[in-house]
Amino acid sequence: MFFLPNLNQGGAEKVIATLANELSREKFKITIVLFEKEGHFLNALKEDVEILELNTSRIRFSIFKIIPLIRKHKPEIAFFGWGEIAAFIAPFIPFFKRTKFIARETNVVSKHVTRKEIRFFYRFYNNFHGIIAQSDDMQNDLVNHWKVNPKKIIKINNPVDVEWIQNQMKLEEKIFSGELKNVVSIGNLSERKGFDLLLRVFLHLKQEKIQLHILGDGADKEKLIQQKEELGLEKVNFIGIKKNPYPYLYQADLFILSSRYEGFPNVLLEAGVCGTYALANNCPGGINEIIEEGINGEICSIENSELFAERIKILLNEKHDEEKIQNSIIRRFSKEIIINQYDKILSQI
Repeated sequence: MFFLPNLNQGGAEKVIATLANELSREKFKITIVLFEKEGHFLNALKEDVEILELNTSRIRFSIFKIIPLIRKHKPEIAFFGWGEIAAFIAPFIPFFKRTKFIARETNVVSKHVTRKEIRFFYRFYNNFHGIIAQSDDMQNDLVNHWKVNPKKIIKINNPVDVEWIQNQMKLEEKIFSGELKNVVSIGNLSERKGFDLLLRVFLHLKQEKIQLHILGDGADKEKLIQQKEELGLEKVNFIGIKKNPYPYLYQADLFILSSRYEGFPNVLLEAGVCGTYALANNCPGGINEIIEEGINGEICSIENSELFAERIKILLNEKHDEEKIQNSIIRRFSKEIIINQYDKILSQI
């Protein structure tokens, strides 16, 4: 039984939808419990995946519905796809004897969780029978900052659905103008994703024939648009959310990850599957596990905006081997490899 707020277009939602579809039906019967039955990935689920709806919008109040639901259905495994939901449920785990509880963290917690009341609940994280960490950075953070028993932590990277992406990434028509070099960045328009830092980088590229396309939406949208106007960045476009972002990644000359911190960024995997070279900020969250320097991308500190801008110019004038970029991701993170790891761990637990 997987627990999530919804199945909107996000990294955690994509991973849970993939697990729900691909885990062995000989071993598992899958139920997804959503706070609200909505989201892009609902339509991508297989018919035998059961959906239950809690009809609540607040994480902190969801426990009053989750606890009775687990008591009623008695799943062998309760799997929490968001760290904050897992934190709130952690104190109640000892009251359940027949169900094993697994948390899947989505971020480096010390960077992401700032509210005192949520941080308090992380004291009970050792109650979980297993905690999935997507990256070494996440694993080290749980041990060093939150005193989680290292034996409880299971490191599993995120899967990428290669066939799904490659079936959607090619369009006959061209998205971008051929007169400019086109750079793409994708993510929620929030401070965490560092788009404000990326706009400062493009201040140094105003005179270059380089266009930046930002896909996504979020709370900081108006603030970022205002920043763009104040800096006079005419060659920066806010595209909004695209149900199929892969043609943008495939046709881009360069992908940029500007985040201040990550969990294990799916979009960096997806850019690689599309054969697009990446320039990523040097931030916590598994970036150095994904990037094979000089093969599928490179890492540079975006805080030094002038240096980052210079790297963009250099990379846009280089040729990068599309097949090598794709193979770098596929041989390490394809869904078959990662699903097999989950299958083994869930079976053992």
